[in-house]
Amino acid sequence: MLPAPHMALPPTDRVLSPFTGWTREHWEALADRHLEALFPYATPGFAQYRLPGRGSTSGVVADGLEGFARSFLLASFRIAGAGGAGEAVDPRLTERYARGLTTGSDRDSGEAWPELTDCSPQMAEAAAIALGLHETRTWIWDRLPSEVQEQLVDWLWGFVGRRTVDDHGRLFQVVAEQFLASVGAPYRQEDIETGLDRIEDWYVGDGWYSDGDGRTFDYHNAWCLHLYPLLWCRIAGGDDGGRGRVYRRRLAEFLASYPQFFGADGAPVHHGRSLTYRFAATAPVWLGALAGCTPLAPGLTRRLASGTVRHFVERGVPDERGLLPLGWYGTFLPATGALSGPGSPYWAGTAFLGLLLPAEHPVWREREQPLPVEVADQYTALPAPGWLLHGTRHDGIVRLVNHGSSPQDPADDDPHASRFGYSTATAPEAGTHARERNVDGHLALLAPDGTPSRRRRIRPLRCAGRVAASRYDAQLPGEENAFPVETTSVLRGPWEVRVHRVHAPAGAAVREGGYAVADRNRPSAERGAGWALVRTAHGLNSAMVALHGWDADTGVAREVEANAFGAHSATPYLRCGAGLPGGSGIFVTLLVLTRDTVHPQALRESVGCAVEGDEARITFPEGDTVVVRFMTG
Repeated sequence: MLPAPHMALPPTDRVLSPFTGWTREHWEALADRHLEALFPYATPGFAQYRLPGRGSTSGVVADGLEGFARSFLLASFRIAGAGGAGEAVDPRLTERYARGLTTGSDRDSGEAWPELTDCSPQMAEAAAIALGLHETRTWIWDRLPSEVQEQLVDWLWGFVGRRTVDDHGRLFQVVAEQFLASVGAPYRQEDIETGLDRIEDWYVGDGWYSDGDGRTFDYHNAWCLHLYPLLWCRIAGGDDGGRGRVYRRRLAEFLASYPQFFGADGAPVHHGRSLTYRFAATAPVWLGALAGCTPLAPGLTRRLASGTVRHFVERGVPDERGLLPLGWYGTFLPATGALSGPGSPYWAGTAFLGLLLPAEHPVWREREQPLPVEVADQYTALPAPGWLLHGTRHDGIVRLVNHGSSPQDPADDDPHASRFGYSTATAPEAGTHARERNVDGHLALLAPDGTPSRRRRIRPLRCAGRVAASRYDAQLPGEENAFPVETTSVLRGPWEVRVHRVHAPAGAAVREGGYAVADRNRPSAERGAGWALVRTAHGLNSAMVALHGWDADTGVAREVEANAFGAHSATPYLRCGAGLPGGSGIFVTLLVLTRDTVHPQALRESVGCAVEGDEARITFPEGDTVVVRFMTG
């Protein structure tokens, strides 16, 4: 693919960057395009950017602040990375944001930003402004008139002593009050210390934090829970009480396996909340280089980051207006929450952290190196979040098998958090009708009227090598009791074998769906006895093959405008409609997601499966055997 015609980028350099062709000049040009495109939507005093698109529940003024604050963070990296002004950056950029800071912090300007109150959404934007002010201190803060500095301090002082949301939002207060401390303004050290202490409660090891109490793991670990503490260290300087050393060590542990989340085409695994931030997923990669703690080679750092941003540029992001719409590639509202306004996607600006590194830094000067999936097939067990990653070199796809992360709210069956499988080539079905049907990436008990159970409170049991297991309780409408479902996943190339032990009420049917594939055109489908296959016009195949327990009759669930990857989507599924004798049973499924040609019947015949009691024995075509045993009961 090529960039859209509206994106004018420098010539590629295939000597320095053999995989992407991108250089620092591409990053600077893209940052300038993002920032230039915003100005037509600025209010007269540049304090708000009132962008087109669906508004959030916070209102138009808060949305306007969001557009300003998040783009200011991007602008701060561009300004600081260029040393302020001169030919390297348009001097009007600094002038416009200085004017916006002046107007927005003036309560009588007519464009004033909302006041900071307990748990208010604008706390996130205030933190972004504080970070931007620190990074551009020499070129903006130090040159603001004292009365404007006082206005900004007065507005940011709204953080002091306030309650925040008890998740990554604790860190908004930390960085904002540290900025106040750095300019000699009133602040509360207790707010900073308790916020930093709180994230210790969520650290589970290997570089992973849960976002709040529970087991919520996603890209917020990357673009928030590592980002804010280390940017706080930049504001605090050497006075970090030794915390910086801990944060750098944790980020290094996280980054050691992070490249395994990215496909050969640059796509990150499509999983979790706030996916409209898109290439913000690359922020921790640059952060590791900036903080001097990365285990990644400089050429791998740039290849990963450039490949991801290039992936989106080639697919029309930013759009023909130069804007980032709410969505993934184009506009796709089902992947966003009610609090996301049209300025929300601009947290993607954190991907430009690398511009803070000088042009002479090795990440900009050393030759690109391949991603792990471009070198060999990859199997990565991440026990902390309870995930298995498997990437296949021949098609460049990375898949994530989820045996440990649940939505923050146990009543929320968010398809971006509760599914068994995610990948760099697929997205979950997220439209309203699709969420009600709940087919893809899920094993469900079905009530007599077809209502599916939900997967909530996932409890990890095992995660090592190529095997992971978890348990959750399924509950059906009208049933007081919850019914346990225990699942073990075994990986082999592009295959995943899932072994489920299911308990269910009398008469309940069981259904399991595979990966949903999507395209602009309707995917094709094939079905046979004990298997179902869907395929896009571009050759992406998703198949389900019954190895034990399922009926011979299979199905394909189709949706329209429900998937971030295309208007038409389809999911293969298996079903047992006869109910479970004795209220329990074992089901074994072979799932395939690949760009190879798939012959499901041949797979069914070549993979052996024998079930006896609470034990399933899987024999692969090469002759090796994996045994899955469930505890009695």
